[in-house]
Amino acid sequence: MTTPAKLYGRELSAYDDVDVDELLAKLSQEELTMLAKEVDPDDNFLPPSQRNNYACEKDPTGPLNRKKLIEHINKQALETPDRPEVKPYVAGVIRGKKWIPPPVPEKVREAEEQITIDLGDEYEQALTTASQEEIIDLAAILGFHSMMNQDQYHASLLNKGQPVGLGWDGITKATKPKIYPMDPPNDVDPDQTINRVKDNDQSFIDLNWNNIKNISDEKFEKLFEALKTNTHLEVLSLVNVGLNDRTAQLLADALAANAALRVVNVETNFISPAGVVQLVRALLATNTVEEFRASNQRSQVLGNKTEMEITRLVEQNPTLLRLGMHLEYSDARHRVASHLQRNIDRNCRLKKRASVSLSLRLPRGRPPAVGVDSSFFNLTPPSAETATPTTDRRIVDKPIIDNDVSITDAQNGNFVMASPPDINPEPHS
Repeated sequence: MTTPAKLYGRELSAYDDVDVDELLAKLSQEELTMLAKEVDPDDNFLPPSQRNNYACEKDPTGPLNRKKLIEHINKQALETPDRPEVKPYVAGVIRGKKWIPPPVPEKVREAEEQITIDLGDEYEQALTTASQEEIIDLAAILGFHSMMNQDQYHASLLNKGQPVGLGWDGITKATKPKIYPMDPPNDVDPDQTINRVKDNDQSFIDLNWNNIKNISDEKFEKLFEALKTNTHLEVLSLVNVGLNDRTAQLLADALAANAALRVVNVETNFISPAGVVQLVRALLATNTVEEFRASNQRSQVLGNKTEMEITRLVEQNPTLLRLGMHLEYSDARHRVASHLQRNIDRNCRLKKRASVSLSLRLPRGRPPAVGVDSSFFNLTPPSAETATPTTDRRIVDKPIIDNDVSITDAQNGNFVMASPPDINPEPHS
């Protein structure tokens, strides 16, 4: 069991509520300078001269010449003599006391000797006569990954045969990496997509500006302004397009007014943690976005306060199903994952309930048969006037048995009896 880490005699959790900005405001300029020398700012865009602790007081002698600098370093390395050895090295001569491993305790040796596994004569003979390839295949099946290298393991799983020249002591060589073609550049025209969003085109539901370079802030302003009135766009992808805090604020205003977006992706940009919080807060205005991604921003670490604020906002969102964001603290990750799972379960229940209600609304009556008039199912008896023939009121004493009776006879009131079927009295004759 490991003891919790402490700082100045107190556990690290005791410093969660400490306001760092308030502490920094109390420091003097000299103390801030000393603190800056001890702390490395987590900002990859600062030049190395502003991130290291070395402060040179000399005036620069001129512009940097990298070639001359490398030549000077190589010259100094060649001219500097090696440190002389106190005792020269002599091959085969052992100096000092040679290390001898301590003997194994008797109890451990006896315990190892007592461990015996009786596999039976059949299994003993099979393992004794098995080849090295068969032993490797058996180890792969049983999951003994430490007994083989990667090539042997994959060859056993795919049943390709063991590589030639590789045994138990074989060394796996690096396989040649597969060369995949580069992704084609994004040839989407930003101006054309802005016009389609502004015109509220019904067929335009997916906007993809990923990896488009040098998009001006003016185009972002036009796009986000058009998003406020658009009712058909569902997917907005703005990955690696150079979004900053100013354009992120405009995007947050557009998200608060747009009720049609379902997926928003702003990964790999220059948005600060405060800007990410504004975007997550804007999702609560309409509660229509189901997937939001904002990882790999300017600051790799959001901080405890920012992560807790994002967690609180996510827990208030009933429609968010997927969140693409790196959270450092386990508490925030657990709470966000639990809430997203509850949203997914609620969404499944709503869909199931909607399907059940739709099935209940469908008519349950038996539809009439195909090709049969629906009046056939009318069980109301006909009136006497319709049942009595009007053209000829003759009384027929006996039914007329005639196979050649036409439809006209039936219309004239003659009741026709069908002829009996021709049944063969001797079916086997």
